[in-house]
Amino acid sequence: MSLPLQHYLPAHSRLKFSLSAVPAALALFMGVQPALAQDEAGIAPDALKPLEEQVTELDPEALPPVTDGRIIAFEADNLDYDNENDGEVITASGNVLLSSEDQSVRANNIRWDRQSGTIYASGNVRLVDESGNQLFTDSLELTERFEAGAINELLVSLRAGGRLAARGGQRAADGDVILNDAAYTACPVTTLEGCDKTPSWRITAKRIIYNPEDSTVSFDSAVLELFGARILPMPGLAFRTDGSAISGFLVPDLRISESNGVEVSGEYYLRLADNKDLTLGTRFFTQATPLVSAEWRHLTKKGAYQISGYGTHSRRISTFTGNPTTERDLRGYLFANGRFQFDPEWSLTGSIRLASDRTFLRRYDISRDDRLRSTFNIERTNDQTYFSIAGWDTQTLRLDARQGQVPMALPAIDFRHRMADPVLGGTVELQANTLSLVRDEGQDTQRAFAGARWDLRRLTGPGQVVTFSALARGDVYHSDENGFTTTEIYRGNEGWEGRAIAIGAVDVEWPFVGEAFGGTQVFKPRLQLVVSPAIRNLEIPNEDSRAIDLEDSNLFALNRFPGYDRVEDGVRLTYGLDWELQRPGWRIKTTVGQSYRFDTQRAILPDGTGLSERVSDFVGRTELRFKDTVKLTHRFRIDKDNFQVRRNEFDATVGNSRTYVEVGYLRLNRDIEDFEDLQDREELRAAARVAFARHWSIFGSGIVNLTDRNEDPTFSSDGFEPIRSRLGIAYRDECLEFGFTWRRDYVTAGDAERGDTFQLTFALRNFGLR
Repeated sequence: MSLPLQHYLPAHSRLKFSLSAVPAALALFMGVQPALAQDEAGIAPDALKPLEEQVTELDPEALPPVTDGRIIAFEADNLDYDNENDGEVITASGNVLLSSEDQSVRANNIRWDRQSGTIYASGNVRLVDESGNQLFTDSLELTERFEAGAINELLVSLRAGGRLAARGGQRAADGDVILNDAAYTACPVTTLEGCDKTPSWRITAKRIIYNPEDSTVSFDSAVLELFGARILPMPGLAFRTDGSAISGFLVPDLRISESNGVEVSGEYYLRLADNKDLTLGTRFFTQATPLVSAEWRHLTKKGAYQISGYGTHSRRISTFTGNPTTERDLRGYLFANGRFQFDPEWSLTGSIRLASDRTFLRRYDISRDDRLRSTFNIERTNDQTYFSIAGWDTQTLRLDARQGQVPMALPAIDFRHRMADPVLGGTVELQANTLSLVRDEGQDTQRAFAGARWDLRRLTGPGQVVTFSALARGDVYHSDENGFTTTEIYRGNEGWEGRAIAIGAVDVEWPFVGEAFGGTQVFKPRLQLVVSPAIRNLEIPNEDSRAIDLEDSNLFALNRFPGYDRVEDGVRLTYGLDWELQRPGWRIKTTVGQSYRFDTQRAILPDGTGLSERVSDFVGRTELRFKDTVKLTHRFRIDKDNFQVRRNEFDATVGNSRTYVEVGYLRLNRDIEDFEDLQDREELRAAARVAFARHWSIFGSGIVNLTDRNEDPTFSSDGFEPIRSRLGIAYRDECLEFGFTWRRDYVTAGDAERGDTFQLTFALRNFGLR
């Protein structure tokens, strides 16, 4: 057998270093087998076949047992016994296979001296351990327990992935296994066509020491090599052969930004137990004080949670109104989340997100969220019932927002129960809900309601799908300090208010299926009639139903308001159609519709929402798919009077996973004044990636705000304001990733200055280094 060691080991005169994750293979030297699971890529198709498919079993009584009672089975073209030594020496040649329990040895020739308990294998030797790891060499000496002694020129292929090659190896007197002049890589060394290729990276070492007692492997003079160039010493490199993580330093990150200058970050990973760990980190900047971080993760019997924190002492802007002032202060961010499943029905989820100030996360490039929400939710779920006790508090990071007017919800209780037995042939779902919203400097609102919904679905003889629905609900509200709410129709009456809600509806769909354009089409007209008596809406505070807008998603809803605080009343008829065409590789689906109101009540539906008059605007949605290459979604709303486009939104993706273009565009031209939740917007988003030279790609993205002062008076933009852009180049193969990215932010937010950021990324895949 000719071992391809040239792919792993450099010339003897320029040996470098080795390894980082050789989980199980070194145990071959001791007969100790760690637990691994994943198949190794690149092995011959029959290498991992079950032994029962490879071995022709012999009669166990005819096989010679070894000293501990184990049976070693032979399969060979030729098998000879040395009669002069009472048959104590067995020689096999020609496709020899020895198997014992879950281990096996293949070789051209094998000589077994039963008296000394030694097995000699030569010629294309392959030893497979209990976990599927394989050792390849030209000659090998084994005990009857398949424990290897000294070996020259060996190659180990790990079932968990990766390969190890060494000039030689031996066992020390204390039981440690020592490999000399070794190298490790997780990269394949052959192409898909079977041709040899040099791995992108490897780790070499003068010596690798394996301790079988604690299943650890350590390295002497380890160096990381990329494309044949030695680039990074790795002192103290070690790992565990059982596949679990081990404490050590992680690969540092490098970044250059306008706000902080040059940034170098490093982290130390501390493995405390199999179910908990701690990562400590530090970031150093040329234009800012250092930042420290910590992340704690813990897996318990009932669930898991993690806690992350960042902290520094730096200068920040303390006010954003009038003349900004700065001060040096402690700054930081805390994030924690978790989920616990107490039994099949009860669970608890929660999260905490808190920042010391509004610009900390952007300044240090941790997050670009404009709000942080802390939540908890206790849930009970089974086939018929859902029960939830939840709460949340939000910290705004918008520079022009007042924290005192942001509500805290505590508690938010929701109960739903679907009755097991039908009522009048239909299903009934009961619901009870309560919510309390509290503000430091704004309106406080408490709400509770109870209701029931009944649905009956039937298929008629001609093929129509008819659905009957009915909803009844009773609401109770209490609010105070209503004058703090700027928009008058959102306030409601101060004090106690109540209302009753009743809605009835019938919905008819009539699908037609047939052939068209070389494929199959489905044409489905739809008609819905909804009836509801007058509802006391304006007397009730509006906290969760403000962003009303006619869309394809709510066209046929019983209540086209989001949330519960506003309910559409009166009598209306909604009509529309769905059309879908499918042919090989293609799919087109479109929806269009409109509604008609039988009364002129419009107080709660502002002009511009598409619903304020008797006849609504036209709304629709079109989706186009061509295999996995083209994906297009277009949503629109057209003014019924002048056919002006009030909503124009599309998202398109063309290409594959390596080369693609993505474009997104949104324009809301509702022309609504005095409603902060319904302002006009226009935005363009684009991203692209182009692959070349097999493993290389260039990529870029950008976001542009196209809203001008006429569309939103709060904007100072002239109608073309870039928000953020990015451009980069990357390399990625089966085992290596690295790249360089440039990003530009065009908006200054306090001490998070606009400007350029440069970042270098690096990761060894299948290795654990990022």
